[in-house]
Amino acid sequence: MANNKQQMKRNKQNEKRRLANASFKSSLKTAIKNVELSVANNEKEQAIEALSLAYKKLDKAVAKGIHHKNYANRQKARLSHKVNSL
Repeated sequence: MANNKQQMKRNKQNEKRRLANASFKSSLKTAIKNVELSVANNEKEQAIEALSLAYKKLDKAVAKGIHHKNYANRQKARLSHKVNSL
């Protein structure tokens, strides 16, 4: 347990950031699943809209430092291949 003020503050900041990152990761996973669901249902227009949102969230995750850029690029490629297959 923290004994000084500085570390107590740092612990509170870390917890706040952890919760924010967890929430963002969850919304990112949902966006990716929406693309996959649209592809599975052969809904091309809806898949393209969902893909756009997923791209935006992946780029934002990289900018925030939540995910590595290679992860985002791999996901984008994987999702775009699925949408293009329609």
